[in-house]
Amino acid sequence: MLFGGRSSEHAVSCVTAAGVMGAIDRTKYDVVPVGIAKNGQWVLAGNEVAGWSLTAGTLPEVVAGDKSVSLAHLGGDHQLVVTEPSSVPQELGSVDVVFPLLHGPWGEDGTVQGLLELSDTRYVGAGVLASAIGMDKHFMKVVFEAAGLTVGPYVAVTDRDWTVHPERVRERVAALGFPVFVKPARAGSSMGISKVDSLDGLDAAILAAREHDLKLVIEAGIVGREIEIAVLEGRGSDAPRVSLPGEIAMVDGAHHQFYDFEAKYVQGGAVNLSCPADMPAADIARVQEQAAAAFDAVGAEGLSRVDFFYTAAGELVINEINTMPGFTPSSMYPQMWAASGLSYPDLIDELIQLALTRKTGLR
Repeated sequence: MLFGGRSSEHAVSCVTAAGVMGAIDRTKYDVVPVGIAKNGQWVLAGNEVAGWSLTAGTLPEVVAGDKSVSLAHLGGDHQLVVTEPSSVPQELGSVDVVFPLLHGPWGEDGTVQGLLELSDTRYVGAGVLASAIGMDKHFMKVVFEAAGLTVGPYVAVTDRDWTVHPERVRERVAALGFPVFVKPARAGSSMGISKVDSLDGLDAAILAAREHDLKLVIEAGIVGREIEIAVLEGRGSDAPRVSLPGEIAMVDGAHHQFYDFEAKYVQGGAVNLSCPADMPAADIARVQEQAAAAFDAVGAEGLSRVDFFYTAAGELVINEINTMPGFTPSSMYPQMWAASGLSYPDLIDELIQLALTRKTGLR
């Protein structure tokens, strides 16, 4: 089990790992927790991650140490190897499958998936291309549009755009109308996102987002309910499986303008998460169909959460796909499957079994 990582979502990944560690069937699986420190070092974490939590005062973190862990392809086996200065490398045993519980760049974006492909190691979740598309909100939207899904108005801003032609960027954003949401193109957990109500606040929001990614996506605000669907890879050649829809609604008086990091992970009671969402049966079927289409459009595998805006006129506007969604017991992805008849422990087992039957390489 891989968790932590170099991204700004390091702490969220640790909490996700703690949730999975507490629910996985230990009579069926021999779990080896491997944490990735913020400097990129892989370390043996031990089972203490099950006690980690995310609060306003403290964020869990994988700490670098003297001993490093690496994955090696030795004699046809996928071995975990521990090395430390002035010592002989120690083989821990063969790895059947890796569960990369990593969020954000250097983990969810295809980089770790590429490493696992190179070592011919099976793993849970999307492959290299789907992970990369799912991480980049710009190219994600391009793929969705090509698949015939409705995408809201947006502007993609590269580092060169902002550095060389900032006035053109301001003009393009103003043409969207306000409010807009300024987002790092390749970050998650609402890191670095700002709601901007006028041109006066745009530059500050862009600078805040650029702390997480030099490429940005700026989206026109859409008035609508936030609806999510959990998608699970079909068995064999079966179509993707979809959950009942879930809905996110901000609680009155929670002092959040949108579903930001603090509302998601720190401030309890800031949002209401309901499943199934109160929607006509025909619209439920429609959003489920579109979620499966989005999953197929990016070539996802394993799991994904697909997010939509559902307007008062009944229009569905796709917001994004998340190829490694929040996966704690209280996260929306497991909650939607629980409401759809698949428990958290059974969901973990299903994802591992899917990974064990899927070959690495071109497929």
